[in-house]
Amino acid sequence: MSNFQQYELCDELLTSLTDLKYSEPTATQEACLPDLLSGKDVAVEAKTGSGKTLAFGLTILNKLSQTPASAQHPHALVLCPTRELAEQVSYQLQLLAKKMANTKILPLFGGVALAPQLSSLRHAPAVVVATPGRVLDIISQGKLDLSGVKTLVLDEADRMLDMGFSDQMDWILSAVHKQAKGVQTLLFSATFGGNIKSLSKTYQKNAEIIALKDAHTRANIDQVAYKVQADKREYAVAALLSEYQPDSAIVFCQTKLEVASLAQKLSDDGFTLVQLQGDMEQFERSNAIILFSADCANVMIATDVASRGLDIANVGMVINFRISDDLDIHTHRIGRTGRAGETGIAITLIDDSDEIKLIGFNAQLSEDIPIKQSQALRFHANRIKQPAYVGIQIDAGKKHKLSKGDILGAITKQAKIPSKDIGKIQVAAQKSFAAVKLRSVKRILMMFREEKVKGKRIRARKIE
Repeated sequence: MSNFQQYELCDELLTSLTDLKYSEPTATQEACLPDLLSGKDVAVEAKTGSGKTLAFGLTILNKLSQTPASAQHPHALVLCPTRELAEQVSYQLQLLAKKMANTKILPLFGGVALAPQLSSLRHAPAVVVATPGRVLDIISQGKLDLSGVKTLVLDEADRMLDMGFSDQMDWILSAVHKQAKGVQTLLFSATFGGNIKSLSKTYQKNAEIIALKDAHTRANIDQVAYKVQADKREYAVAALLSEYQPDSAIVFCQTKLEVASLAQKLSDDGFTLVQLQGDMEQFERSNAIILFSADCANVMIATDVASRGLDIANVGMVINFRISDDLDIHTHRIGRTGRAGETGIAITLIDDSDEIKLIGFNAQLSEDIPIKQSQALRFHANRIKQPAYVGIQIDAGKKHKLSKGDILGAITKQAKIPSKDIGKIQVAAQKSFAAVKLRSVKRILMMFREEKVKGKRIRARKIE
């Protein structure tokens, strides 16, 4: 039976894998880990949710256990397309490195103040997980020395190119390869077009190319297209959500105006939802993602640009408000469901003018997307799925020496809330978040108003 014991991993990583309940490698991990751990340059074409973060995380940290990082230089650099993905990758690497002493993993991204990040770099991290724009700013100020980098990872490389980071990536990659010696360069992408092949050829040496399967194949996702009248799309989305009742769903729109209009319609109908679009401030984006991933909102309505780089588990359904312009975009959209071996549903709304696009998609797919008529779809207000939790923001975090255990203890002991009423707890530098059952919200907020937590008065509020 295949398991992680077959790989030459350090004891600390094997212990972390056991603690995290990772017993069997995914198909992606089995395919690429031998080459990754041997030190080869590798380019992997794999869908999102296939376990690539764990694969390159084990590679970075296992190498770090054998050749400890210099106190002055990061040992590894991971480039990600968005802040959200950088945070998620950093968090997973921190979990893996929990048993490894003095292994600092630092996320660097834009949309927040630069000064605190520069302060964190005074004691060099072992691993930097960064967005291209922010890390380029820091390098150009002479605040990040790349000469000690042994592993360079491009995560979701196709998304970074799509988002216009080509020049920044070229500068960073060139700088790393000039300053550091013997760099292992790893590239992960959901699609493998000409730009990705060129990137691999330029910056990788004799790279092993691993394509697990056709990137457009999604065997664990049931796809269907519903034919609708052009002015009935919003009604069709409400009807589908009330019919299928997914625990969580992402609806992809083409424009910010479509996002706003659909969000207003669904909110009026009684759905609990969040939006994700390009005009939102970073704190609004962060709140939306936290609420959705913590089951405090069932529906996320997003544009393609805003949703790039997201890594949200257990999304039961994806709805394409309009069919995308090309198959790669469609593939990325539907890849938000059916992750990590789970099954999912992907529904695309089309009208008469869209059928030619769908025919083009079907010509490239191993199995056609069937078309259903939408006349039978009916919106049922009494079948709206309500979220499991409500989100509470707590105005204190790691900088205030507040931990998950402190929050959990205060809620269960001081507010006398049963642990079954508490969902996800997340602690950031300045603020924290807790997902709780609606019936317990008032008592928890009263506790924060009237009592001290760790000897301090801490403000908390319900996130609307």
